Amino acid sequence: MSQIPRLLRALSEPLLIEPRVGRRLVALFQRKLAGELFDGATLHTELGIETAAQRSRNTPTDGEIAVIPIQGLIAEHPQSLGISTDEIGAQFEAALASRSISAILFDVDSPGGTVTGVPELAAKIMAARGSKPMLALSRSLMTSAAYWIASAADEIWVTPSGETGSIGVWTAHEDWSKAFEQDGIVITPVSAGRYKLEGAPWAPLGEEAQAVLQARVDEVYGWFIRAVAAHRRDTQQNVRSGYGEGRVLGAEQSLKAGLADRIGTFEDALARLAGKIKRSGGPSAEGRARELALDF
Repeated sequence: MSQIPRLLRALSEPLLIEPRVGRRLVALFQRKLAGELFDGATLHTELGIETAAQRSRNTPTDGEIAVIPIQGLIAEHPQSLGISTDEIGAQFEAALASRSISAILFDVDSPGGTVTGVPELAAKIMAARGSKPMLALSRSLMTSAAYWIASAADEIWVTPSGETGSIGVWTAHEDWSKAFEQDGIVITPVSAGRYKLEGAPWAPLGEEAQAVLQARVDEVYGWFIRAVAAHRRDTQQNVRSGYGEGRVLGAEQSLKAGLADRIGTFEDALARLAGKIKRSGGPSAEGRARELALDF
């Protein structure tokens, strides 16, 4: 239950998350406000998120290709509803430093998440290009924040039934004033600081507050566009007016639009990296992989 207040706070910030998942979150919030109780397992089931234990069981082990999962909702710090940029970054740095790891596969199934931590992680991955082969695979969903991070890899692949995209930013303001009025609830704000309660949910959103939110969303969208253009060796104009307008595309459409480089399975991606290792003169690889543990 402790995750609900955190997610409620997140909704008031710019989000890098696929809107379909955002709608499910809003529905959960409404049920929570109506008095329904949620435990961690229920939230994972409702949002279609694997636990860390499930991810571990589903990931091949014992090899020289590090498989780094990017699954579930993305936040900056560890949380039970998905993965954090802290965790991904730590695994990535460990893979780069390990002499036994010759290539890296980002195994992605994420709708995205919050903004904080994402630009920094993507920049870290981009800066490491050329040190070891890196491939990001959409093994279901690679959208918004997840796509921003994955686009920094050398290649982006998508499984035949996978999706990519949702390059965009959004936020939402919940106006509870009429609901409170109907329930006989009166809010008496007490605050200091002119803008401290700007955007409070017990009142309609004012024009000035909306303009501030829009400016913040536009700012983050600009970062997103610039990053994807640099990562994909494209122009900002092509991204902004083409595949960067917020749509989620299937595998074939992702390939045609330039969101992805190839369609293939998880095993195909491993074989691709194994071939790169062999051609570079590294140790032989059978295409097997191991997931880095989080105990460092």
